[in-house]
Amino acid sequence: MRRSSSDPRKSAGLRMPDAFPALNPPADPDAGTDGERGSAVVEFTFLAVLLLVPLVYFIITAGQVQGASFAVAGAADQAAKVFVASPAEVDARAAAEQAVQLALADFGHGLDQARVDTSCSSADCRAAGSTVTYTIRLTVPLPFIPFNNGLGLHATEVQASSTQMVGRFR
Repeated sequence: MRRSSSDPRKSAGLRMPDAFPALNPPADPDAGTDGERGSAVVEFTFLAVLLLVPLVYFIITAGQVQGASFAVAGAADQAAKVFVASPAEVDARAAAEQAVQLALADFGHGLDQARVDTSCSSADCRAAGSTVTYTIRLTVPLPFIPFNNGLGLHATEVQASSTQMVGRFR
């Protein structure tokens, strides 16, 4: 008994050129597919891991850079405000350094990763009407890199400045 083909091209005797093997199904639908069974899952898993791991790493790194930029902005702002509000210059510098350390620690960074620069518009930083500028630079390390200090691999360096004016009435 002969099977009738449901494909009109076969019943009409038409066959696609060999350049399109996917359009020429084998006579037996199960022939040649045993070795291919399950390979799509393996290929998808391999490509997903290959593409998603760098993407997730990039997102984590971008989050750390964004957090570091928030940290330096807050640290510079608080340091300048604390410096201006303190009664004596010696106390003001110590209080400003403590404010920087606290602001950086809130975002998981240490004072050892940062550089703090202070500049005043006049020789006496505490004189009425003078301005005090704090500039904080923070080196952002790459995430999940062990022994990063020895390797010197860093994502970037972020910086923020804040200026406050010393008021006449303290």
